[in-house]
Amino acid sequence: MITTKGRYALRVMIDLAEHEDKHSVPLKDIAERQDISKKYLEIIMKDLVKSGLVTGISGKGGGYRLTRAPQNYFVGEILEVMEGSLAPVACLQCNAAPCKRESFCKTLPLWKEFNQITHDFFYSKTLKELLERDCNFEAQPEPSSLTKIESLQKN
Repeated sequence: MITTKGRYALRVMIDLAEHEDKHSVPLKDIAERQDISKKYLEIIMKDLVKSGLVTGISGKGGGYRLTRAPQNYFVGEILEVMEGSLAPVACLQCNAAPCKRESFCKTLPLWKEFNQITHDFFYSKTLKELLERDCNFEAQPEPSSLTKIESLQKN
């Protein structure tokens, strides 16, 4: 599950991308536009700066800016900075201790596949794509997915 920290970080990064023509964007402006508490935003910005995704300038005329062009940020990297591993189960996290059930675990292939789908999805989306996305976009399930769901519901 993606927490508010991860979701807000994406909103902040989009906001910075929208205002990248300015020298730096003040925290209070981001907080107002995104309707995020300034205190909570300070925590998020600290993590984004520490990771090198944004840079902060203090003092008069200070604020935050992206360190790269929006097309050079993947949603997955932003989420992982804020959330840590996106692996669905502990045994698939980086540097996880070997699982004693790995050799006979019937569910491990399922979790590996889900983990790969999640990774590929988030790392196929860039900040620029989110910036340009139509806000009225509604995801429509593919007919094959819809057919599978309807089939399962009938049984």
